[in-house]
Amino acid sequence: MTQKIDYFFGLGSPWAYVGLDAFTALATAHMADIVPHVIPVIEENGGIYSRNRPPLRRAYWFTDLKRWANRRGVTLEFTGRDALSDIAPAGDLVVAAWLRGDDWLSLARAFHQAFWGRAEDIGAANVRARITTEAGLDSVSLEAFAKGPEVAARKAESLEIARKAGVFGLPSYIVNGELFWGQDSLPFLDSHLKGEKLIS
Repeated sequence: MTQKIDYFFGLGSPWAYVGLDAFTALATAHMADIVPHVIPVIEENGGIYSRNRPPLRRAYWFTDLKRWANRRGVTLEFTGRDALSDIAPAGDLVVAAWLRGDDWLSLARAFHQAFWGRAEDIGAANVRARITTEAGLDSVSLEAFAKGPEVAARKAESLEIARKAGVFGLPSYIVNGELFWGQDSLPFLDSHLKGEKLIS
């Protein structure tokens, strides 16, 4: 039977970007279906945005992020980020692509790479349109669909699923009710998908 992975992430999470290729390779190896949920950090469940952490912990977070980016072979660009627009509309496009049966994963990857790898302003409509088109999707119709009630309903549904499941940080993965938080938990997710017992 095909296994399903509920994948909770946001384009604003550098950890989702750093771990995306490793995660998708893992899912492919297990022939598992990925069900995407684009959500924010859930603070009432214990999630903490990096900007709200004490300076020393935030500094360590940044160092560890760079270590993992190097380990995963991805580029991080942090210069010129202060003037970037709200990226929520880009996330809505990913949700819209999934709902329409389009290649949402390629679009999410393209947005991640643009935002975290090149510090592009994916909140800007013209930038979103270019990236969406380059990913092989119809940017005009997808933008229109993303503004509709189906996308809003799906976002609300995903957030409620995440809240009830105990999701707090991003990325998170759930298989058969088992929650795995962070791209560094992918080895545990791999073992779980293999049917291995993780806790004795």
